[in-house]
Amino acid sequence: MSQSKPLPRLAITLGDPSGIGPEVVLKALANPSFHQECDLTVVGNEQILQQTYQQLKQQGFPSAKPEQLQVIHVEPEPTLPPLKVGVGNLTSGALSFQYLEIAINQALKGEFDGIITGPISKNLWNLAGYNYPGQTEFLAEKAKVKRFGMLFVARSPYTGWTLRTLLATTHIPLSQISQTLNPELMSLKLGLLVDCLRHEFGLENPRIAVAGLNPHSGEDGQLGTEEKQWLIPWLNQQRDRYPYLQLDGPIPPDTLWVKPGQAWFNLGKNAHDAYLALYHDQGLIPVKLMAFDRAVNTTIGLPFIRTSPDHGTAFDIAGKGIADASSMKAAIDLAIELVKNRREN
Repeated sequence: MSQSKPLPRLAITLGDPSGIGPEVVLKALANPSFHQECDLTVVGNEQILQQTYQQLKQQGFPSAKPEQLQVIHVEPEPTLPPLKVGVGNLTSGALSFQYLEIAINQALKGEFDGIITGPISKNLWNLAGYNYPGQTEFLAEKAKVKRFGMLFVARSPYTGWTLRTLLATTHIPLSQISQTLNPELMSLKLGLLVDCLRHEFGLENPRIAVAGLNPHSGEDGQLGTEEKQWLIPWLNQQRDRYPYLQLDGPIPPDTLWVKPGQAWFNLGKNAHDAYLALYHDQGLIPVKLMAFDRAVNTTIGLPFIRTSPDHGTAFDIAGKGIADASSMKAAIDLAIELVKNRREN
């Protein structure tokens, strides 16, 4: 008799407990199909979950019952100030860090196949003494990987087409981008993207578009020299390195997003399988314009799957019951898909 494959084992962290993380987690887990498709464990605080559930119940919003969930309970230090919904503080920053650290440790032990992370406040991590640019960098440090990247994934509700955008640089000032970008970094990011497309999305011969840095991709050196000096020669080398890819670029940033926008809204079918943007806003402004409520941030290059909703803590609406759980649902869906694909590929 053949045995069925084990369900993906996933951890979900609450993120900052004073933000909308607990709310979107409970709203998302009200979907019964998730519990049939994967083995879910929430890493957080049972009292916070219960308080959030009672509040949502009073407001008439469907949510999962905390007592029916598997929960790894994390208690705040008794000497820290109390938590307050909608107002992040040292305590909420410390707890959000601890939730993630526990989930990573369990994943590295092989107890989870993937982690879905709730939103955190980088400022409150710093206040609590944890100096990381974000969750991505802490995940990479704990997993001891040097090759990692931020890939944003969203599936169009109109066409089913999937937008995949990798950032070459992430959380750095605009003034540092030109000095940070170089052929070595671009080769690392492209290699990560190719591996991810093959092993986690099953795309053996993908079409990848690479953005230019300057207006009109430099206009032959008239509007910036990076393209002419190294980006175009680098692309030619990568075409030789990856003969099975269609590698297009550098595409001027102001026209790069026309075809994906058309594919998203059912106006065209010539979009690429993935996009390599050179800096944070170049990639994320179009992603959020098209898919603000359903884009998912996934860290590629880790020994386990990591996904996260593409929104912040939203302290200003925490506790009001109005937070949209669509991105958290999409993050869970994508984590399930990527774990299954990684097993197969």
